[in-house]
Amino acid sequence: MTRRERATLGQEMGRQMGRTLFEIYHDAEFQTRHQCFRASGPGLDALKQAQAAGKGVIVVSGHFGQSEAVRAAIKMHGFESGAVYRPHKNRHYERRIRAGIEAGGKPILATGHAGTRGLVRHLRAGGIMSILLDEKYAEGEAIPFLGHDALTSLSAAQLALKYDLPMIPAYGTRIEDGNVFRVEFEAPIPHTDSLTMTRAFNDSLSARILASPEQWYWMLRRWDGQ
Repeated sequence: MTRRERATLGQEMGRQMGRTLFEIYHDAEFQTRHQCFRASGPGLDALKQAQAAGKGVIVVSGHFGQSEAVRAAIKMHGFESGAVYRPHKNRHYERRIRAGIEAGGKPILATGHAGTRGLVRHLRAGGIMSILLDEKYAEGEAIPFLGHDALTSLSAAQLALKYDLPMIPAYGTRIEDGNVFRVEFEAPIPHTDSLTMTRAFNDSLSARILASPEQWYWMLRRWDGQ
């Protein structure tokens, strides 16, 4: 990309990120805008089938488009998804962002050992959990992401294998004026091994980002050597 193209991309990404944050702050209202969520894909049927059988579901996504649109679409279809999030040091931001995420569905579990125990309990009880897997995880495996190795957590795939749960990639892509979301639930990632499954997710998210790079808003270091 040229310097001008990169600058334009950065400006558009910042605009999208601002909208996303505002929507999360007001997630209780955002979740009620059913006319804005156009949900489809084989993963949605797989989620319904798993819930009908009393099985938990792991929904995986990234900081792309509006991840809360995915949970809104799940709620719109009569279910509720909890979420895993990383607590923030800024107390004002932490209070607002957590309240917003909680409005989208419970339980809300912080990263760490206590959160992991709660996550396992919820999934084993037949619950749905949404996890964003595009954060750098120091104890993770180096797996290609956008063409470069990135330390990625294998935990979602490990849980899916251990408890025989579907692991479903899902994305809420902004369309039209940006206030409408195409929520696509991809087919569950086939159960093989945790590394192969996580790589399949990275490839899935990479494809989404390459198609709409301005909608990916992860601002922290993702790759070693940055």
